[in-house]
Amino acid sequence: MHTNMAASVSPLRSSFRICNGFALHHHCCRGKLRVHRKYENQRRHLHQTVTRHVAVVISGTEMARQLHREIQRDVEELVTRGNMRPHLGVILVGDDPASRTYVKNKTRAASILGISSDTVMRPATVSQKELLGLIDQMNRDWRVSGLLVQLPLPAHIDERAVCNAIAPEKDVDGFHIVNIGKLCLDQRSMIPATPSAVWEIIKRAGIETAGKNVVVAGRSKNVGMPIAMLLHTDRYHERPGGDATVTIAHRCTPRERLKELTGLADIVIAAAGIPGLITADMVKDGAAVIDVGINRVRDPKTGKMRLVGDVDFEAVKEKAAFITPVPGGVGPMTVAMLMKNTVMAARNALTH
Repeated sequence: MHTNMAASVSPLRSSFRICNGFALHHHCCRGKLRVHRKYENQRRHLHQTVTRHVAVVISGTEMARQLHREIQRDVEELVTRGNMRPHLGVILVGDDPASRTYVKNKTRAASILGISSDTVMRPATVSQKELLGLIDQMNRDWRVSGLLVQLPLPAHIDERAVCNAIAPEKDVDGFHIVNIGKLCLDQRSMIPATPSAVWEIIKRAGIETAGKNVVVAGRSKNVGMPIAMLLHTDRYHERPGGDATVTIAHRCTPRERLKELTGLADIVIAAAGIPGLITADMVKDGAAVIDVGINRVRDPKTGKMRLVGDVDFEAVKEKAAFITPVPGGVGPMTVAMLMKNTVMAARNALTH
């Protein structure tokens, strides 16, 4: 089962500029510099070592902590200047346990970072008309900086209609058609949080993308497609991209063809929601592997349910240069990027 990591990222200017590696911008904060240097040193060490044993495991939890400190500073700066504290409005429909957990994690993170929030709950039987009316009401509420409707929704509700009903400037999930369109045109916009998290991890770890081969396994409109857009677009455009050569694989891609593609890839991004999809024989030595999948499987030893990704972590880390774990990789960064979007929405409100 593939988790719905609904959240969006900010079109913040990249802290790193991609060109023959990563050059730091002059305004880069010390914290980012420390994180960058850490992974850069590890990367150099790997390149200098003739026989590599294991990959550098990129801790999304550690990166998220650094991002949290940056967000806290941004929030306090806004408030100190006399502006309203950023506020995240969440609409939760039904009583799906996973959705409740995701919403709880988001509102808890908001509280820790100094962002206020509230959750409006509606039963699974709510009509689409009533839900759209609630969204319209929160769109017009000046106290709400950012707004999201937790997905998935009951079958009788059109998710696309709901996503498009949220005001683009408040759309912290980045799912509105305007934000998706701007993403495709390399313009600054709200970017979905999971793709944004992947891009942020790649930048902060110092993984080169310009001119590199990337395979994205998964073509969902909320994850796979935006990741591909971020990585293949021009680094000199309004919303800088990765300048990589990107191939998207999906359920109709034969496994042998997928193996051929990943075997040539410098970066493999697994976002298909299939446990163990990417195995060691599919990855070339020194590749970077970013695991977006979150799947609940039964542990054969304990009989208990546990979280795993789309990558055979233990085997692949013996060949890769970089790898993200599940849990503790993309997940924490996704929530952090959602919070970053909320602060951006609060800033957007100052100019509207």
